[in-house]
Amino acid sequence: MIIVDNISKSYGSQELFRNASFRLSRRERLGLVGRNGHGKTTLFRLILGEEEVDDGLITVPRNYTIGHVTQKLDFTSDTVLGEGCRGLARAEKDHFWKVEKVLFGLGFDQSDMEKHPSELSGGFQVRLNLAKVLVRDVDLLLLDEPNNYLDITSIRWLTRFLNDWRGELMLITHDRSFMDHVVTHTMGVYRKTLRKIRGDTGKLYSQLAAEEEVYEKTRINDEKKRKKAEEFIRRFRAKARLGNLVQSRIKTLEKQKKLEKLEKAKDLDFSFTSRPFNGKPVMQVNEISFGYEPDRLLFSELSFSIGPFDKICVVGQNGKGKTTLMKALSGRIHLVSGEVALNPTAAVAGYEQENVKSLRSSRTVLDEILSADPAVDQQKARNISGMMMFEGDAALKKIRVLSGGEKSRVMLGKIIATPVNLLLLDEPTNHLDMESCDALLEAINDFEGAVLMVTHNEMLLHGLAEKLIVFQEGRAVLFDGSYQRFLELKGWGDEKLTDPGEKDPPEVERKRSRKDYKRLRSEFNRERGRRLKPLEKKVDTLESKIVGLEGELANLHQAMAKAATENDSLEIASLSRKIFLKEREMEESFQLLENVSKGYEEQKALWEKKLNELEKQAGGE
Repeated sequence: MIIVDNISKSYGSQELFRNASFRLSRRERLGLVGRNGHGKTTLFRLILGEEEVDDGLITVPRNYTIGHVTQKLDFTSDTVLGEGCRGLARAEKDHFWKVEKVLFGLGFDQSDMEKHPSELSGGFQVRLNLAKVLVRDVDLLLLDEPNNYLDITSIRWLTRFLNDWRGELMLITHDRSFMDHVVTHTMGVYRKTLRKIRGDTGKLYSQLAAEEEVYEKTRINDEKKRKKAEEFIRRFRAKARLGNLVQSRIKTLEKQKKLEKLEKAKDLDFSFTSRPFNGKPVMQVNEISFGYEPDRLLFSELSFSIGPFDKICVVGQNGKGKTTLMKALSGRIHLVSGEVALNPTAAVAGYEQENVKSLRSSRTVLDEILSADPAVDQQKARNISGMMMFEGDAALKKIRVLSGGEKSRVMLGKIIATPVNLLLLDEPTNHLDMESCDALLEAINDFEGAVLMVTHNEMLLHGLAEKLIVFQEGRAVLFDGSYQRFLELKGWGDEKLTDPGEKDPPEVERKRSRKDYKRLRSEFNRERGRRLKPLEKKVDTLESKIVGLEGELANLHQAMAKAATENDSLEIASLSRKIFLKEREMEESFQLLENVSKGYEEQKALWEKKLNELEKQAGGE
């Protein structure tokens, strides 16, 4: 057991913890959540003794061992396998099979075992450091973003490994799906203190929101009572007969603790700007092939199209070609064969990890947002900076002083500044905290355009993907269906095909009751409404606009008839120009309505198909 008792910690004027306490009990797996910069990693350092608390006490039992991944790469063995074995306890030094099991789970293959650690990429060197900790027999694992540099299959393996972990665990990760499948308890770094509950992140956030609502109602009620008491004192202070009552109220106010208004937490609150699109598809990919070596193609004869409202996710192991595919689609590399045809009216914006390097260190956040598009003025740039949590003077910060997460938000801000109808996003959640990932999911879901995104985050995959491009078994293929459907039909190799958090043994088929299907159908209908509602709203808006234009044209034609009767040539010329512009606007609106309506009908048909599949499954069981 670890006991953290009333600790306080500050760096200058920045206070992270104030009288914060919690206990980590035996066999608990504790997820730690909170915004970037609010003290999660600092808490790990305090537990490890790498830093000292300003006040309070952290108690760690004698002979209690803690494993954590260091940032320092200190490799002394000549082989990857030998380096991994350095993590074993002295009594297990010859248990190399244990190390191999962990290395294979983290994405290494047999050919890597005899490589020198220096031959590995930076990402695999970090994985090797993680493996050395996972093979160690310790009481507590402290894992700070262990899924950084891991691909989706490695994350799913790590999920199962941690579910089987027999000791204690404290986990920091921005991936809510990964955390919720692993933890038994969740703790939030919350208003400079620590709030721990039994359950997952959803339960913690719901509880915190409910508590804040109660607090605010209590504060408002207390404030009303205080004002009434103060008004009573002011009116009757000079009345001798009411002196006792006045003094009683004065003493009550002195004793009553005034509840301060809670400072509003800063969250990303943004939406991507969509640009009307006339045409279909946005992009057509025809039998494209590419490889950095002539005899080793990363993808071959891959074909797919991106419709105006498609949400497509690219998934698979690292190093198999996902980022290369994104570069091919954006025209940054020359294909071996095939072609990528972008609709002439398409407007594309892309997010890649390498793009962060394109930010100029001498510029401010505001300068970078202004540089995104000539149409962006100072006020709009300020507004976008605020959306990205750079309010006031924070928008004048130089890029060189920003953290990785802050730079990622600047890149997202630059995309927001430009109206587009196709987003190409390569792992946009890297460096974002959990709250920012939630905001990004909502913004992508609400975007009235097409999205192609590389991600390992299963929450995003379950929440967004309507189609998948899967890099698996040495090839890339299009899977026309949701991520859950992919798991059910194909899965990731010989691992269990259900969700990683599923506890049933593989040979036992889970029987769903009628109540289960009633719940599933309810969730399905909510998701269908969430996807179709923006399109319905767009159709309604366009129809209303067309009705309005018809009315304006009718008035213009009446005015034209009057001008013709009066033989007013100047007025006739002016009205002719206005009628021409209105008719052109009407034609464009009709064309856009036709495209949006088609998209709506296609989406509606797709959801009807999914509903039929759900009903068939229900009938089959």
